[in-house]
Amino acid sequence: MAERMETRYDRVYASGEPAGGADPRLGDSMGREQGMVNYVVEQLDDLAAVACPCGLTRRAFVEPGASPASVHLVDISADSRTHYHKKLTEIYVVLEGRGEMELDGETVPIKPMTSVLILPECRHRAVGKLKVIVVAMPAFDPADEWFDD
Repeated sequence: MAERMETRYDRVYASGEPAGGADPRLGDSMGREQGMVNYVVEQLDDLAAVACPCGLTRRAFVEPGASPASVHLVDISADSRTHYHKKLTEIYVVLEGRGEMELDGETVPIKPMTSVLILPECRHRAVGKLKVIVVAMPAFDPADEWFDD
């Protein structure tokens, strides 16, 4: 994997200031400093898989304060666990498989190219052997994963 270059988010968050918009400490009106890139590239299938309530996930852009959102490639297992987030909003996009999403006690069928917006406090889980992309906003925080049982 290529060496990660510093981005404007690294610099802004290291300073303790919120990201977004031009900041005179960062350089030009687009927030760039010479030698600093305005993007980050992650290869999801190269990231280490870790256990999560849904199965196994590969998470990109999860360094604290490094990004306003994170992206997860998730292999849903048959025994995924119902959970919720108090702060995170998630968007699930089904890539492979067919199954269901349980959303606050209701069941919705899902198949490839189905997308589901899940707001904070919504109890949810995916059911079935699935591969999904999850976009979490703000970026995923393991302290914001909650269970009723």
